[in-house]
This record gives sequence, C-alpha cells and structure tokens, in this order.
Amino acid sequence: MTKKEFMNSVSNGQEDILQRLLDLLDSMKIDYCVIGGLAVNAYVEPVVSLDLDLVVAAKKIDNLIESAGKIFNIEKFPYSFNLTSPKSDLRFQLQIDPRYQAFIPRATVKNVMGYKMNVATVEDVL
Repeated sequence: MTKKEFMNSVSNGQEDILQRLLDLLDSMKIDYCVIGGLAVNAYVEPVVSLDLDLVVAAKKIDNLIESAGKIFNIEKFPYSFNLTSPKSDLRFQLQIDPRYQAFIPRATVKNVMGYKMNVATVEDVL
C-alpha cells in the first residue's frame, strides 16, 4: 500500500480529495503552505490526522472559494474557510489570518504522505 493509498484509506476516501485540492491550487497558481499536524509529517515520523491546515494567499481566496465550491462544501469563518466533501472524512481549513501569511514565502516543497506540497518551515510548524 502506498502512502497516498494509506491516507485515503484512513480518511474513508471515495476520491482523492487532497490531490484535487492541490491540483486546484496549482492550476489557479495560488500560493499556500501546509501547517499543523500533517505538516509535521514532513519533518518527523508520520502522524495520522484527518485535518489539513493550509495558509492560503489571502488576496486570492475569493477566486479559490468560488472554484472550490464546485468540489467541496464550504463554511466561512472570520479568518478561515473549512472545506469538506461527502467523499472523504479528510477536512481542510484554509487560513487567511494575517499572522500566518509570512509563512508562505518561506515554505518549501516536501513529500507528505505521498503528496508533494508546500510545507511551512519547521520553525513555523512547531
């Protein structure tokens, strides 16, 4: 079993919604970085979490939410958006809090559970 297959199995994924979100961010050229529990996996032995926290470039959030609404259920909060799908137990929290925006340019591409994604530096994650 690959890491991606494991991740989708743990999240009861009927579809690889994590890859769909990463592909959407890439196709829209939206800067982001992963923070939180899954980001830690880029630096230590894997930890399983069904929450993926991302910092997203605040200036592009409206376009992203419009496109993501075709794939995900979206709940809006003052500094974040929660994305869910009936096809997986994996949940995404898109952070637009100004305190986290500086993490994005410092992020580097890492392999996390079989996915290549922009991950915040170890100092920002911890």
